[in-house]
Amino acid sequence: MKSPNTHTIKKALISVSDKTGIVEFAKELTNRNIELYSTGGTYKLLNENNIKVQYVSELTNFPEIMNGRVKTLHPGVHAGLLADLGKEEHIKQLEENNLNSIDLLLVNLYPFEETLKNSQSTHPDLIENIDIGGPAMLRAAAKNYRWTAVVINPNHYNTILEKLDSSNNCLDEQFRADLAGEVFSHTAKYDSMIANYFADFNKLETPHNLNIGLKSTQSLRYGENPHQKAHLYGNFDEIFQQLHGKELSYNNIVDIDAASKLSIEFEEEPTVVIVKHTNPCGVGTGKTLAEAYDKAFATDNVSPFGGIMAFNRPMNLEMAEKVHKIFTEVLIAPSFDDDALELLNKKRDRRLIKLNTELLKSSLINEYKSVAGGMLVQSSDIELIDKDKLKVATDIEPNDDQWKALMFAWRICKHVKSNAIIYCGPDRTLGIGAGQMSRVDSARIAASKAKEMGLDLKGSVVASDAFFPFKDGLLNVIEAGATAVIQPGGSIRDDEVIEAANQNDIAMVFTGMRHFKH
Repeated sequence: MKSPNTHTIKKALISVSDKTGIVEFAKELTNRNIELYSTGGTYKLLNENNIKVQYVSELTNFPEIMNGRVKTLHPGVHAGLLADLGKEEHIKQLEENNLNSIDLLLVNLYPFEETLKNSQSTHPDLIENIDIGGPAMLRAAAKNYRWTAVVINPNHYNTILEKLDSSNNCLDEQFRADLAGEVFSHTAKYDSMIANYFADFNKLETPHNLNIGLKSTQSLRYGENPHQKAHLYGNFDEIFQQLHGKELSYNNIVDIDAASKLSIEFEEEPTVVIVKHTNPCGVGTGKTLAEAYDKAFATDNVSPFGGIMAFNRPMNLEMAEKVHKIFTEVLIAPSFDDDALELLNKKRDRRLIKLNTELLKSSLINEYKSVAGGMLVQSSDIELIDKDKLKVATDIEPNDDQWKALMFAWRICKHVKSNAIIYCGPDRTLGIGAGQMSRVDSARIAASKAKEMGLDLKGSVVASDAFFPFKDGLLNVIEAGATAVIQPGGSIRDDEVIEAANQNDIAMVFTGMRHFKH
């Protein structure tokens, strides 16, 4: 009995929605004396290009019915795909039923993903773009990869032709196995998209299974540390287009994500966000990006070196000239003016990232975090507070400048690791305390950083991502110079904290919403 490695490819079935390169490839197959069978639009295309091809009904002796829903779901196709030619009884059954082995299958699926992305698509449109025959054929051929080579990706066409030429129209078993693995990965992703769509359509808060169908984007040199392996999946490269610089690292990607999510909190005025190790070390707004940058940089003029900067307006030459003077890992903006890009490109290793703001916003649905033995899933923290619904807890109400500063600070504090304390003015950060085990320590660190930078906290406001459990944290920020505070409230000692605020003549606002970030 012959082995799969010496099995000559004689018959191929082609049914592709992605027609890229298929005419040229099919022509090359016929030049190698391989019989072609096809369906629907693929058959029509090949026929129009004078390629010798037979309709799939020649294999099934059955017409295509139900508007194409049933055309390949037939033993004439599936017996040919699943026949194990290493077993005499399979060969005998093919002969007894006048069936033929199909040696090569080329299929790619109805464009469900593209239909889903189209905002004009209706539910019936999506249903009709759920492929049935395609996945059935792919899975059959992939299961029987030792005897049926299966191709889902047009990028393999040239490699297949080269291998056919070098092996007398045969394909080696390992290559077939590689192709089969790619098929099962693809159909799993395809089914997961459909399952997720139905979970959304049926308004399931908790889907039956967690289906994460993400395509492979790139292998990374390493993870957070050189001894860790890492890979990127999904459509990150569609949201963040790299225009210049060396390959992004794992840590770059995490920081780009953090900086960009904070930058899109601000739309009204030009804003600059500077991030180091996912925490903002400075945020400023102004009439121009350059003015906003000066305010952000003044918060901490040490940490921005080697950091990540995000801009919510197009990068112009004035801004580029400022930032060009210091070493930064990544610059992110919705676009770059030509003269700014020319200047910034002079530093070879600096990464320049063009942000698709709308795609980023639309991606903020769920967040995932792996834990031992499972995955945590939560909705993204995109809730905004309504100033009119905030509760002023103290005798003194914030004045207009304080209100502006409080709202500014609150938008930032949800992007700072807990425990978070942020000192702000109406248009800039003044001191940031992040990730401490004690809220008091965060307050002290934020004040100490401000003092180190020569910034006066007198008259500042403070945002705290969670309530003050004791009055000591509040007294600490008052001592540093804060005159207004925004915090969630909800502590069993709220009355004690409010009393301390009243005794010190400061305003305090409760949001009723916390922003833990672990």
